[in-house]
Formats: sequence, C-alpha cells, structure tokens
Amino acid sequence: MSRVGKLPMSIPAGVTINIDKNSVVTVTGPKGTLTQAIDPDITLKQEDGVLTVVRPSDQKRHKALHGLYRALIYNMIVGVTNGYKLEQELVGVGYRASNQGNTLDLVLGYSHHYVFQLPSEIKVTTTSEKGQTPKIILESIDKQLIGQVAAKIRSLRAPEPYKGKGIKFVGEVLRRKAGKSASKK
Repeated sequence: MSRVGKLPMSIPAGVTINIDKNSVVTVTGPKGTLTQAIDPDITLKQEDGVLTVVRPSDQKRHKALHGLYRALIYNMIVGVTNGYKLEQELVGVGYRASNQGNTLDLVLGYSHHYVFQLPSEIKVTTTSEKGQTPKIILESIDKQLIGQVAAKIRSLRAPEPYKGKGIKFVGEVLRRKAGKSASKK
C-alpha cells in the first residue's frame, strides 16, 4: 500500500471539504477556496474530522493516483488554513526588483527590464534594503501555482555556479565551482 496515500488527513476547524458527484473536491477555509478534479476510480471517505483516500485495487495506476491525490488534497487543506510563502533573492550587481500591484519589474543585467504579470491568486512584495540583496516574497493559498510562478521567475536568470549570480530561493545551497586556476611555472 502507498505510504503517502494511506495517511489520514485531519480536517482543521473552519475547513469544509465538499466532494462533488463529478469527482471534484472543493476545500474551503479561512483564507479561500480551492478545487481539484480527481480520478473517478479514487474515493474519499470523510469520518469524524478525518479524511482518507481509498483506491479500488492494487494496480500500478491506482497506487500512483492514491498517493498523488492524497498529497494534492493535503496541500489544499494547508493552503486554505495557513497559506504558502516563498522568498527569492536576487544576487548580482545592479539586480533590482520592484512591483506595482501584481506586476513584477525585474532588472537582471540584461539590456531590458523583465515585466512579469502575476496571477491574481498570488500576492507579491519586494524588499530592497541597503547592504542586502533584493528579495521577492510570493504568498498564495495554491502550492502548485506559487511553485510554478517561482520557478518561472527563477528561470529568467538561474544562479550560475562560479559567482552565484542570479535569482535563488532564500536558504538554497548552490553547488559552486572553483573556476580557472591560473598557475604559472
């Protein structure tokens, strides 16, 4: 049996889970509402504030979907109760970030600015303190969406291995290379 799929999910107070007849799960909480369509073969059982995901057989496909949908629904529950927050920092001389509402303006050492329009579900803030690298802070209730947007922002200038310049996640450890060793004999 799937190790992830068999774990029960406790439903916090203030969170309601509605399972539609068309296999659409709707999770509503204090921060908002999220929906996810699931495979019709997978069933959800809700008893005494605990939600479990049940698969019909031990087919490889059902085993894969069992863990997948359990993780997706759990991420939805955490999202509507606590939300998700990702921080990225811009490492490099002259790299800057600013925002106007949900429009992110990035200066990344190219000849032009990158203007990035974020989805309305994501709240963005930028900080630029003297002596520290500029930071981009993304907040949302949807873990998939915030991860996808953060990856897209990072791909505009991925960190390089020699000096570490680029956009990286706060706390991310980069594998560094020594570079050219200039020795004369």
